[in-house]
Formats: sequence, structure tokens, C-alpha cells
Amino acid sequence: MAESSNGLLLDVRDLAVHFPIKRGLVLDRTVGHVYAVDGVSLQIRRGETYGLVGESGCGKSTLGRAILRLVDLTAGTVEFDGVDVAQLSGERLRTMRRRFQMVFQDPMSSLDPRQSVESMLVEGIKAHGLSRGPEADSARLRELVDSVGLPAAALRRYPHEFSGGQRQRLGIARALSVEPDLIVADEPVSALDVSVQAQVLNLLGRLQAELGLTYLVIAHDLAVVRHVSDRVGVMYLGGIVEEATSQALYDDPQHPYTKALLSAIPVPDPELEDQRERILLTGDLPSPAAPPPGCRFHTRCPWRQPTRCDSERPELRVIQGAPAGHRVACHWAEEIRSGALQPHQVEPPVAVDDVLGPGAVPEHPGSVTEILGR
Repeated sequence: MAESSNGLLLDVRDLAVHFPIKRGLVLDRTVGHVYAVDGVSLQIRRGETYGLVGESGCGKSTLGRAILRLVDLTAGTVEFDGVDVAQLSGERLRTMRRRFQMVFQDPMSSLDPRQSVESMLVEGIKAHGLSRGPEADSARLRELVDSVGLPAAALRRYPHEFSGGQRQRLGIARALSVEPDLIVADEPVSALDVSVQAQVLNLLGRLQAELGLTYLVIAHDLAVVRHVSDRVGVMYLGGIVEEATSQALYDDPQHPYTKALLSAIPVPDPELEDQRERILLTGDLPSPAAPPPGCRFHTRCPWRQPTRCDSERPELRVIQGAPAGHRVACHWAEEIRSGALQPHQVEPPVAVDDVLGPGAVPEHPGSVTEILGR
């Protein structure tokens, strides 16, 4: 989409969000934590679109909400335009929030069914002191709905009177109403059909070109992320395992998990689809309440080795031979890249009895499916 400038807008360092697991009928006691986000660092430049991908439960939506301070941070810093948002509170945080907004996954649940579009949009304008009088505000509202492809008559209607794609456009208009610098779009098109997805994505691109917006786009649809993003980060179980430009990551993925994700994308060519390598991961995503030691992916990794993988968590680093800025969190990335290591069969971990039993979190995790099934 837009070409990014050299100015850094968002700088996230070692961000962690851990939710306590409580037990007890009378006195709640903490028996463990859900490590939703655990040690994430990323940077986003002005005018850039940063895509964040990963399977359900990896923590990408929690990361987006933590950046906007919609959930409490356990550790880490979030510097927005040089200001550590993690240290703000009260009026200073409310004032800063005008500069970063969110487009939610489900537009219907994020819109007040009792408010007309006009009331919903003008509320944010007045709350942040951007009102310039009734006539100027009315002109601004008509400009907002026109910018997202809706008629001026939409201002008098209510959310239930719109289609899914139109409601998502209203969510975008509401975010734009306070003139933000950064928009976090959490699965902005996942609930829409393909034709409407294209319309909303093109709208986001046009608004970025016109207004100089910066986006953090959270999605599980790899094709969507490739279409809109300048750079892409891949998340797995609370951490980023690979980060690169969109072109470099899709053309030459380096992390085993990214390779598996991209191999799952269908190719509209039967002959090419039959010839290409398909990497099938064994087992479910481990429980974020008891993540595996060492590399979080080692329980499912076809390139797992007897040393380091299950004892030492890899850092996100630039590997030899990869393009500048292409970072990978894997101990053996160079050997995998050169072909010195070949994939092998992976045996799924055996689930432990009494997962999340009374008073403790197990030392060896089962899968999310197994935990929820008990």
C-alpha cells in the first residue's frame, strides 16, 4: 500500500499480557496465568501497513488491544510517537487515545444499536474537543460518510438498517472521526463475503493514501495480509516468530511455522497444487496457560532438534543470507535454509491427566481442545 517514511510512529518493546487463572469459592487465589502475549517487540513507521497473522488463539487480537491500552499490560513498553502509553492514565491517556483508534472484527457488536449514525459519529468529535459548531460538524459528518462510500442519508439511520459491509464502513468512519494517526484493524473483513472484502480493503488503501494513515492489520487470512501489508509479523502462542517485508516473507519464508502456514494456501492451478510441498502440522495449538518450554513451536515442528529447541527460547534475529530486516525466531534457521536439516515425522505430545486440576497448572501442557473438553 503506501510507502512508509523513515519516521517511527509505534515502538513496542517486550510487551506481555498475562491473564490470571483464579480458583476458589470464597477467596479467589491465583493458580496460574494465561500467557496471551509474552515478550513481543515490533516497530511500525508512519504511513506503513503492518500485517499481523497467526492461527486463532495465538494472541494477535490481545496484542492489538494492549497497544491501545484496552487491556492492562503485564510488562513492556508501548511508545507512540515518543510517548510511553503504558505509563499514561486518566486524562492524559484519554487525550492520547484520539491519535489511535480501532476497527473491530464484529461491527454490529461494536456499534450502539440505540444511536443513529449521526449521534455515534458526533459523540467522538465532541468528546475530544474537535467540534467546530453545528454547521461545521454537520459538514464534517457528511464528509465522513462520503469518504467511506455511504450517502448522507445514512446519518439518520441506525446500525441494524445496514448490511455487514456497510456496518464495517461505519466502524471505519467512526475511527476516522477523531482524525487518528494509527488505526488497529482487528479482522476487518473476516465476517464479510469476498466481493465486500475487496471493497473494504480498497477503501482502507484509498484512505491511507489520502490521509497518510498508519495501519496495524490483524488477520488470519494470509491472502488479505499479503494484499494490504508493507511488512508482516507472524505470531505463534504469544510471540512473533518471523517478521519481514510482505514480498520477502511470502516468497521465501524462513521459520518452520511460516512455511507450514503458507503451504496451506490453495493454488488455483491443479498441476502446480499437486507438485508443491505441503507441510501438515501435528496436534493442536498448546495451551497458553502452560506454554511449552524453549521454543513454543517445538512440540509441532518438523525440524525439531534434540538440543536447544525444548530448553532455550530463540530470539527474533536477522539470519545470514536473508534480506535486511527479515527476522526469524529459530535456533536452526540457517541450517533449515541451506537444506542441512530436513523435516521429519513429529509425534504429538501425550495429554496429561487432570489438566488444570485443583490448585495447579500442569508442568506439561495438553492442547486447548483437550483442556476445554474436560
